[in-house]
Amino acid sequence: MRSQDPSRRLTAGRAAAGRVRALAAVALLVLAGTVTLAQTVAPLSGNDDPMANTDAKPVPKWVTDDVRKMRNYPDQPPVIPHSIEGYQLTVNANRCLSCHRRELTEGSGAPMISVTHFMNREGQMLADVSPRRYFCTACHVPQADTRPLVPNTFKDMSELGFRPAGSEQ
Repeated sequence: MRSQDPSRRLTAGRAAAGRVRALAAVALLVLAGTVTLAQTVAPLSGNDDPMANTDAKPVPKWVTDDVRKMRNYPDQPPVIPHSIEGYQLTVNANRCLSCHRRELTEGSGAPMISVTHFMNREGQMLADVSPRRYFCTACHVPQADTRPLVPNTFKDMSELGFRPAGSEQ
């Protein structure tokens, strides 16, 4: 038979109230920390007063030198070294393929798209570009001549003192 001792019920009630108070204190600390952090993060938009009328910044110039850029890491999609302004890229048309399709690269001088773009999810080769690789600008982007929004401290492995295998003398 259970004890009918009223002091045990009071002790359980106090413990539950203590847990509720502790949970409320933790929630208050998390909320205060979030508000403090939100106030210290620098805005990336650059406009201190979003409702103020300010002159628009000039549109950056695209890098259009047609020079292939070195990739920063393995498997990085190559950047587009030319302007794509006015290129049609829809379900029905892809202007990129008019130069980069395998059959047309000899005449255009453009690099052929990677063979991985002809594979489906299971790794089977397709006769044409895979639908999941059709929209080029999902991975490949043109470069603008602008200052970065945030500082970039990326260092290539070669800058860190690592050498490729077999390069020791």
